[in-house]
Amino acid sequence: MPVYNVEAYIAEAIQSVLDQTYENFELIVVDDGGSDSSMDIVRSFQDGRICIVSQPNRGLAGARNTGIANSSGSFVALLDSDDRWHRDKLMLHAIHLRTNRMVDVSYSGSQMIDAQGKPLALAMRPRLNGISAAHILKRNPVGNGSAPVIRRTALDLVRFLHPQETGRPCWFDENFRQSEDIELWIRMSAGFACRFEGIDPLLTEYRIVGGGLSANIVRQFESWQRVIDKARDYAPDLIADHGNAAAAYQLRYLARRALQLGDYGFARSLTIQALRRYPGILFEEPKKSLVTAAAALASAVLPQTMLARMAQRTLGQAGAA
Repeated sequence: MPVYNVEAYIAEAIQSVLDQTYENFELIVVDDGGSDSSMDIVRSFQDGRICIVSQPNRGLAGARNTGIANSSGSFVALLDSDDRWHRDKLMLHAIHLRTNRMVDVSYSGSQMIDAQGKPLALAMRPRLNGISAAHILKRNPVGNGSAPVIRRTALDLVRFLHPQETGRPCWFDENFRQSEDIELWIRMSAGFACRFEGIDPLLTEYRIVGGGLSANIVRQFESWQRVIDKARDYAPDLIADHGNAAAAYQLRYLARRALQLGDYGFARSLTIQALRRYPGILFEEPKKSLVTAAAALASAVLPQTMLARMAQRTLGQAGAA
């Protein structure tokens, strides 16, 4: 669990781990050099299964790497410090991985919650079976960083040493401040043939906190594009066959985010780019694609108050892809 200035949520995240019905775990909390009272809250929990590791700020990828390096279990579960787990999450994933030895990454869908921890009407219900590298590239069924539980032997396949810090092991690429999770999933599936499989029910509670700027959308796409450029080196056929489709899905997701942020002109531009890159998105996922396109085009003529209501009702608050 990476921790950096999350005092409003950290107690809920930790409690959701301590409440697990599967009790044989270690909770490695990585203090990533924040400045608020998050770590005081962590230290207020009296449980011998909690281990605190402190480091200078390295960002999410660096904190996750430190946590993995200090772990000793056969399975590694990731939980961001503003999310929560269903109390049966670890038990169900442990059963899944122990009874399916060919599965390397077990994941689940996620219920969206708001800043106050209340359930939203939206949920991530990803594809669970028959996952290929193309599925991961285009739609990322894992969904978010608090959903997967990973077999340690699979992580060891993708381990590498930090290029500047001698001897420090890495799994996540710390060059990425965004898209670091999808980068790892693509590398595991396309580069090392790791098998991904999901389970029911919704076992992660993924928190949606308001705010954001259109500039963040640009940075997110640039980061995602860097992931694709890196994957092209070790999986050129995958990118050649599915890169345009993957870009279209990513652009559609970002168009929906722009609509939610009220940047309607940007949403129209992103939607047009998505359709140009891969028109087949209209046939593969017609409902979501048509709703997004209609909302983006309608934004040119409808009043902004009406558009805001439409965006919340039809697209939701979570930016689901």
